[in-house]
Amino acid sequence: QVQLVESGGGLVQAGGSLRLSCAASGRTFSQYNMGWFRQAPGKEREFVAAIRWDGGSTSYADSVKGRFTTSRDNAKNTVYLQINNLKPEDTAVYYCGARLWNMRTTISDYNYWGQGTQVTVSS
Repeated sequence: QVQLVESGGGLVQAGGSLRLSCAASGRTFSQYNMGWFRQAPGKEREFVAAIRWDGGSTSYADSVKGRFTTSRDNAKNTVYLQINNLKPEDTAVYYCGARLWNMRTTISDYNYWGQGTQVTVSS
């Protein structure tokens, strides 16, 4: 089992950058594939990015390719989401999720979730 805590959100102007962090508890973090999702007001939660347990593979939603980068530091039990050139449509609560076995992009495939961190982009 793993507990997740996101941080790093905030209010930023369009064109700015943020780095979100997701800290995990537990000694088996390195076994988990991690995903980032977001949920905008009035919309369903959607996939943003995923990273394999060893950091050797990543996947991104088409809408964020080239602007979002996910990485992880297994020694620190933390996964990151670097967001550049923020746009107002990136405004959402960002969540990280964890799952074993393989990297996936579907919400229902993730077993553990953090509480989310709010990102608000002003135009």
